[in-house]
Amino acid sequence: MQRLAAEALDLALAPGVEYADVRLEETRHRGVGTKNGKVGRLESAESLGAGIRVLAGGCWGFAATDDLSRQGISRAAALAVQIARASALARKQPVVLAPEEKYEAVWVSPCRVDPFSVTVESTLAVLLAIDEELRRGGATLAETSMTFERARQVFASSLGSVIDQTRTWSGAGYAAHSFKNGEIQKRSYPNSFGGQYQLKGYELVEELRLLENAGRVAAEAVALHSADACPEGEFDLILDGSQLGLQIHESIGHPVELDRVLGSEANYAGMSFLTLDQLNTLRYASPIVNVVCDARLAHGPGLGTFAFDDEGVPAQCTSIIREGLFTGYMTSRETAAAVGAARSNGAMRAQGWSRIPLIRMTNVSLLPGEQPLEELFGVPRGIYMETNKSWSIDDKRYNFQFGCEIAWEIRHGRRVRMLKNPTYSGISTAFWNSCQAIANRDHWVLWGVPNCGKGQPEQVIGTGHGASPARFGKVRVGGAYQE
Repeated sequence: MQRLAAEALDLALAPGVEYADVRLEETRHRGVGTKNGKVGRLESAESLGAGIRVLAGGCWGFAATDDLSRQGISRAAALAVQIARASALARKQPVVLAPEEKYEAVWVSPCRVDPFSVTVESTLAVLLAIDEELRRGGATLAETSMTFERARQVFASSLGSVIDQTRTWSGAGYAAHSFKNGEIQKRSYPNSFGGQYQLKGYELVEELRLLENAGRVAAEAVALHSADACPEGEFDLILDGSQLGLQIHESIGHPVELDRVLGSEANYAGMSFLTLDQLNTLRYASPIVNVVCDARLAHGPGLGTFAFDDEGVPAQCTSIIREGLFTGYMTSRETAAAVGAARSNGAMRAQGWSRIPLIRMTNVSLLPGEQPLEELFGVPRGIYMETNKSWSIDDKRYNFQFGCEIAWEIRHGRRVRMLKNPTYSGISTAFWNSCQAIANRDHWVLWGVPNCGKGQPEQVIGTGHGASPARFGKVRVGGAYQE
């Protein structure tokens, strides 16, 4: 693969090309699932190809191919150059790249148990046992799944970098649906939208205690039918870490993508309210809130963890919110200069070899606080919500509404009753400024979001969000939000 990448790079460096890079990538994917005691999903896929990006005439050109013969790569390289030169005809200003060093590296993510060494039959046996336990607990519909992927990428650039990375990630989870009197209730474990995903091997499945929790999850889905509806009004709101992860994703992660701010991401999911003049001036959150964008393995085995991004920039930790103050964007080599940065902070990634890299979330995490969990619940009256069910946010990432699978009314630190169909809403900055308490590191989890979409054509990629449960004051619960 390194030889092929070097050949592709040589072919891309045509006369007039100012910079070029090549990503040669090989991926393997497996997905297994059950539905009510039967196989519901069984898929396997492999992919191998090359993406070639060139800068010529001050504009980008990109082309990709799965024909890795010299002729195939030569055609793709020539097309990338042709696209760049055509783009230059309508250029407003030339692309200028922030400087970067040359790197030669080989990196393999930690993987204790190769998920592809576990047979499909063994995987299905685990899932079918969980499926049976969910139905025994009263679920009308039981769904389980496991997903595994390995990607090896060789990156080569005209800076002289040659970077060989292999990342393996796993995901597992299930959902219990209960249908009664025309109403459907759902409980998921350990998170909705497929469960938990991390940069690990099959050991993740062993860590999640899936079968042990199946009976409780199914019982909660059934019990929701008899629960009271979540009340409306302003309450102290406590969110579990998984729901808080999605809140971070939508109301912090996407707004700090600098391409949204600069307008090049307007075609998919909108832009951002975080204009350049707000950097280092906006009071984004209360003083106890600290958020980082961290792709380093030291931060944890997240879906946004790597050694180098897709333009050869090393993984870094960037402060996004420091003691409530907005302090940073996610950048690329092209956009770094817009915020006066000397270099990119390494946030460029692509969905495989056939797509051009974009600014993407790595692991955008709320750092843990100092409070024990009991202190979060120590309010006269509050609402505690778990597990996302729905979300909506405007095209500036400002006004939002979220729904959760389950809630409990809290009275002086105790859960006094289960509540169904809970929702809450607000404005991003007002919500984060209302943060009153964050649980300590004992309760911090790096959650995986495998389905973040961006770009046109759409690219779906995995991100990570670390969070402990947290409490927010006077949040609008139930109904529609009105400013």
